[in-house]
Amino acid sequence: MKIVADDKIPFLRGALEPVAEVIYKEGKSITRSDVADADAIITRTRTRCDASLLDGTSVRGIFTATIGYDHIDTAYCRERGIYWTNAPACNSLSVEQYVASALACLRLKHGVVLKGKTVAVVGVGNVGRLVAALCEKLGMRVLRVDPPRADAEGADGFTPYYDALAEADIVTYHTPLSPRGPHPTLHLLDSRAVAQMRPGVIVINSSRGPVCGTRTLVSGLRNGRIGHAVIDVWENEPDISRDLLSMATVATPHIAGYSTDSKLRGTQMAVEALCRHFGVTTPWVAPELPAPAEPVFDPTDAADEEEAVCRLFLHVYDIEADMVALRTRTEEFERLRGDYHLRREIGSFRLAEGARYGEFLRKFGVKQPIG
Repeated sequence: MKIVADDKIPFLRGALEPVAEVIYKEGKSITRSDVADADAIITRTRTRCDASLLDGTSVRGIFTATIGYDHIDTAYCRERGIYWTNAPACNSLSVEQYVASALACLRLKHGVVLKGKTVAVVGVGNVGRLVAALCEKLGMRVLRVDPPRADAEGADGFTPYYDALAEADIVTYHTPLSPRGPHPTLHLLDSRAVAQMRPGVIVINSSRGPVCGTRTLVSGLRNGRIGHAVIDVWENEPDISRDLLSMATVATPHIAGYSTDSKLRGTQMAVEALCRHFGVTTPWVAPELPAPAEPVFDPTDAADEEEAVCRLFLHVYDIEADMVALRTRTEEFERLRGDYHLRREIGSFRLAEGARYGEFLRKFGVKQPIG
């Protein structure tokens, strides 16, 4: 077998070399000549897998180590008999962690009290379910918005999009990018949506950049209709809007799903899917991940449960470091993603012995003290 792989997929090197020739190349630079005689491509979102890349090649399988797959022309693959698969839910916990840390930043740095707020979770799939549960644990009222699920399962438990916007203090987007179809999500946040929102609303986008229109966000922030914006995904990456960057309260370089745990899960899922599809086996064993630098959290001096849990979220993931990196090295957007630092998920952390608020904090996945 011959496999062409994105050279920024972590933990992949050595996994498939026992059963294939593996060529590594920068994802956005992979060309048709690179894959002309390849059997498979292992990719991230930076390789556009469509006719311009695949026509006339021998590619029979595409395996993306990401939850998103809008970089794959699935209709083309279906017509040409090219198998493809993504890594569903691989980064769900990581994105939940990102939203938690963004909310903590709003609470501790900008005085946004969370308990009692109404949050609209737009898109209640693998990620949205976790975010909705997180917000309920924080004492927030959750409106679940998911028209495709409402169509399939019935309207009970779901709120229509514009109805939710009219009630929500916070709107967080977790949809795929769907330009067409019965429920398109391209520019789901547009001028009509902002007009429906409560003044001073908080908007969070960690799904896909074009789900929220850049001009709409900038206009809403300028005129005060939008109070805070948390932006991890951007239109026209890596050439992102400097205006939106300067006005967003939290701005990061498309790394919400970039915990080390999620990266390993995505790689495992891609490797396992390829092996199943081509009927091969590899002796590769997923590596043990290193422990966090500061695995113990002590909330002793927190004033209340909300402050304690917000401090926990920022202890687990220092979102402000990613904000500073993007604002000072904006032109290095791709490098900030490709060379991303070690970031473990909350299950790798534990409470200090005798920690206050322990029963409440354990609801969010932090471990009990040792002993």
